[in-house]
Amino acid sequence: CVHAENCFVPTSEIIAVEETELNKKQRNTGKWQKMAKPHAFTVYYVKKARNHRWRCSDVTFWCADEHLCNQWIQALKESLEMQKSRPKQLLVYINPYGGKRQGKRIYEQKVAPLFSLASISTDVVITEHANHAKDNLFEVNINKYDGVVCVGGDGMFSEVMHGLIGRMQKDSGIDQNNPKAPLVQCNIRIGIIPAGSTDCICYSTVGISDPVTSALHIIVGDCQPLDVSSVHHNNTFLKYSVSLLGYGFYGDILKDSEKKRWMGPMRYDYSGFKTFLSHHYYEGTISFQPAKHTLGSPRDKDSCRTGCYICKKSEQQLAEQHKECGLKHEEDEEEWKVIKGKFLAINAVNMSCACPRSPKGLSPAAHLADGSADLILVRKCSRFDFLRYLVRHTNQDDQFDFSFVDVYRVKSFQFTSKLSEDNESNVTDIGKKRFGHFCRDHPACCCHIANSTWNCDGETLDSSAIEVRVHCQLMKLFARGIEENCKDEAAYSRSSIEQLL
Repeated sequence: CVHAENCFVPTSEIIAVEETELNKKQRNTGKWQKMAKPHAFTVYYVKKARNHRWRCSDVTFWCADEHLCNQWIQALKESLEMQKSRPKQLLVYINPYGGKRQGKRIYEQKVAPLFSLASISTDVVITEHANHAKDNLFEVNINKYDGVVCVGGDGMFSEVMHGLIGRMQKDSGIDQNNPKAPLVQCNIRIGIIPAGSTDCICYSTVGISDPVTSALHIIVGDCQPLDVSSVHHNNTFLKYSVSLLGYGFYGDILKDSEKKRWMGPMRYDYSGFKTFLSHHYYEGTISFQPAKHTLGSPRDKDSCRTGCYICKKSEQQLAEQHKECGLKHEEDEEEWKVIKGKFLAINAVNMSCACPRSPKGLSPAAHLADGSADLILVRKCSRFDFLRYLVRHTNQDDQFDFSFVDVYRVKSFQFTSKLSEDNESNVTDIGKKRFGHFCRDHPACCCHIANSTWNCDGETLDSSAIEVRVHCQLMKLFARGIEENCKDEAAYSRSSIEQLL
């Protein structure tokens, strides 16, 4: 067998193998014109480009011996069959309204042909209203699928995630309203085809927001565990979060931008500038449990990458803690640390929250699957200092190197606003009150600043008093984390088609 160029590819990154019919022009070029009837097959494989971008490339092999050609095809197909992590049947949800309303076109033109090439069969559902996918996931026979794919932005992913995790807890008889309930892990992987106005989760787990790259990660059967935080208020389940829980600055931006959806993605820039100028701070109390099980810390510069050692060891340490102490360990009051103050922003992130505008994200060393969240407290400071902090998200400087910024790695935390503390005597009304504070910077005006809301993965939560708990590796993605940049992509593995045969 001969092919045009040397090409080393791991078996795990071969997409498909097909018999190829050579046309007359091909047969009459080069060495093949001497062959009476050359036989050929084409290998489709992952070709890695810069910035974590993947593409489907192909190479064609020719030989004169039909039997030998068929042997190669058979051997390669058998090796692909041995890749047990690859999906064969997928349930696909497409949000036709998200982002620039390109979800359906992106799937049909860029993703569906690749799934077809890889012999993946799909059931496609075009969502028609909010929570369509979530509700549908409670009804379908989920066991017939190897995974669920969502085509859209972070909102679409959140909907599918809530449906899958909720379905798992319902089937297992777990009460989601109990904040201390041990949740059942969701073993059905979720694939994200980015097609929204914000694709933070995809960017933070793959390294790029690109539909073709994500489709190829799904095809080769990648698996990336992901921590999920549960959010409760007064023993009532509110939401799950995998990226950002933000109170103050990011909550105010979201609340303001919701009124301006007609502006499209530009509304976030407008609302961000407006919120920065308003410079509101909020008083309250944060109490948290430090994540003593994890090997990393928020300022150690040790980013989460493919096959992350810190995530693996932290998972083992957490499992050992639970085995030794059970739930008593979770409720150990001595572990809680309490901080009271005036805050411009309170952010809890389960991942770096990186995006093209902020390549490092809100917490560059946050890990995807270590059973912890990074809690970032930005205390009241001058408008200029706050601007300096925000600018740090766009460059390589240490964004936590400010006297008014504190960061902690936690496994659970609670927040109560000042006004809710003042009204604790009337417990039954706490849930109905609008928490906030009076404008102490301008006492003469006596204006009342509406309470901030929590920004939970891009959706608003009106309860300012919340209880949050991180669930280690509660779900899995069709991703492999962000790979280390490899200078010589052509020789990144010893495995190759030649070695296979």
